[in-house]
Amino acid sequence: MQRVLVIGISGAGKSTFARKLAARTGLPLIHLDTEFWKPGWKVTERAEWRAKVAKLAERNAWIMDGNYGASLDLRLPRADQVVWFDYPRLVCVRRALWRVATTYGRVRPDLAPGCPEQFDREFLRFIWNFNANSRPKIVAMLAEHGGHLSPIVFRRDLDVRGFLAGVGAN
Repeated sequence: MQRVLVIGISGAGKSTFARKLAARTGLPLIHLDTEFWKPGWKVTERAEWRAKVAKLAERNAWIMDGNYGASLDLRLPRADQVVWFDYPRLVCVRRALWRVATTYGRVRPDLAPGCPEQFDREFLRFIWNFNANSRPKIVAMLAEHGGHLSPIVFRRDLDVRGFLAGVGAN
């Protein structure tokens, strides 16, 4: 396990898991939200983003946290493991709201500088509709670009804790 892609519905705990896995394995951690967003929540242009992701994916070792479906075709072929957070949307909406309530106005470690936590209805709508809109695209991308992978699927926190308990700390 040298290149681990952590994907799935927002609010499930991907970033927290990725941090813990990086601490246990010593693999370098890449939060794609940190790489994508520019100060003031400005998006990175598509061509620039794809070039950046391609360069990140070329590295020999990483844990890469984030969906960004438009770049899965660059990341999946390089990954040797995929961890998929396939949680219920109600759990994720509740967690996203809690995260906003507890970190509002501050920049989290998994976000880019100049991007403080904020309340965003569109983001909550994205989470609510994730399983209908984004999940099928992930399934298709896995089939097309990740045939060499057997995703580890987490549907509850107990699964995550059990997996992390089995990963030897450095």
